[in-house]
Amino acid sequence: MSFLGLDEDLKVSSRLDIYPTIDPKVHYDAQTFAGKVVLITGASRGIGAEIALQYARAGAKLSLVARTQAALDAIKDAILRERPTAQILTSPADVRDVTKAGEIVASTVARFGRLDILVSNAAILRRMDLPFASKDPKGWWDVVEVNIRGTYNYIHFAVPELLKTKGQLVILTSAAAQIRIPTASEYCVSKFALNRLAEFVTIEYPDIKVFAVHPGGVKTDMYADTGADFDFETNTVGLSAATILYLTSGNADYLNGRYVSSTWDLGEVERDWKEKILAQNGLVSKLSIPV
Repeated sequence: MSFLGLDEDLKVSSRLDIYPTIDPKVHYDAQTFAGKVVLITGASRGIGAEIALQYARAGAKLSLVARTQAALDAIKDAILRERPTAQILTSPADVRDVTKAGEIVASTVARFGRLDILVSNAAILRRMDLPFASKDPKGWWDVVEVNIRGTYNYIHFAVPELLKTKGQLVILTSAAAQIRIPTASEYCVSKFALNRLAEFVTIEYPDIKVFAVHPGGVKTDMYADTGADFDFETNTVGLSAATILYLTSGNADYLNGRYVSSTWDLGEVERDWKEKILAQNGLVSKLSIPV
């Protein structure tokens, strides 16, 4: 199967695990996020669970959202075993439920008094085995609805609170936003849209920092459920979580409103690409004709 867009990437070293520039230990030692409140959707497993754990280690208070209470109880217990003093609110919900999204943001603020960071991680990915006109149209749309509407719902209600704290928003996107993968149009389209949504947040709410983050090649349970067997380089979930801590600690605000890959060596990005990114408004979605 041929993919289009594999060459649309920054030319920097590819990282597969935590490296010195983004090492989260500095945030654990300094308790960088003490007093901060972080709301994470899709928090019960995989990448979301690791993000929650790393923020807890760095002192944050957590509001965790996933589809079932049992799954949330499991990740809460795992965090408390390591961080017994962690403050954690759990809320079972389907992210497509707009009423529930408003209630969860409100209950987070009622419990902790504020909201500093929203990490919109919840997403789904269906089987990648047929071209789109041969798929169940409801299943195709379910992916788009969960990934876009589920993200938008929480951003909508979080924005007023993030404006109060001059907070931050992380949208989990994918390299699939740039790569055209046959039989995965619903996923690619939804992630491409999320990149553009991140740009609109920056334009309309400049006091909020937002990053559209690709977590890298992680073969999560969600990927396994697709039945796909693509040959790609894999990285740890720790890499993406550490990248998010690095970005939300204020270390790379020049990437505000832009697509960022966890596999990029961000030290090299700053050294070799920062000036070009800012001068040319790079890492955003736009038509470009090579010259």
